[in-house]
Amino acid sequence: MKVPPISPLIFYRVARAALDFLERAFGFETRMVVDDGQGGVIHSESVFEGCVVMVCGPPPAKYASPLDLDGKRTGAIHVQVKSGLDTLCERARAAGAVIEREPADQPYGDRVFTCFDPEGHAWSFGQEVRVLSAEEMAATTGRKITTSAAAR
Repeated sequence: MKVPPISPLIFYRVARAALDFLERAFGFETRMVVDDGQGGVIHSESVFEGCVVMVCGPPPAKYASPLDLDGKRTGAIHVQVKSGLDTLCERARAAGAVIEREPADQPYGDRVFTCFDPEGHAWSFGQEVRVLSAEEMAATTGRKITTSAAAR
């Protein structure tokens, strides 16, 4: 499998533990690990429904794990699933994820839950439950929604 055009690269203090967690909690499959010669991970690739997440660690000087930032977030990883969102949430909880928002239907048509992995990285999972046009989303959310070139 080729690496998709956009793939998140996430730094962890303990990358091997993170890879294990991603498998147990979310169902990722680790397909490559580049060892640093001391049991650490220089680079890895884990796949989920055709998408790739790269896990490396420990973070070099210019990068950090949320553990290094008193739990502050600098972003989140969103994963769109085809089905089984509620079951995935329970699987993540059982593996040790801290559930921030329980699964709930959103006014834009998705069912979503959010959680944190053991190092505090934020994860969001969504499943489409209703297909809405931009106009319908604007009406249900109360927000102006533009699409295509008009969005710029």
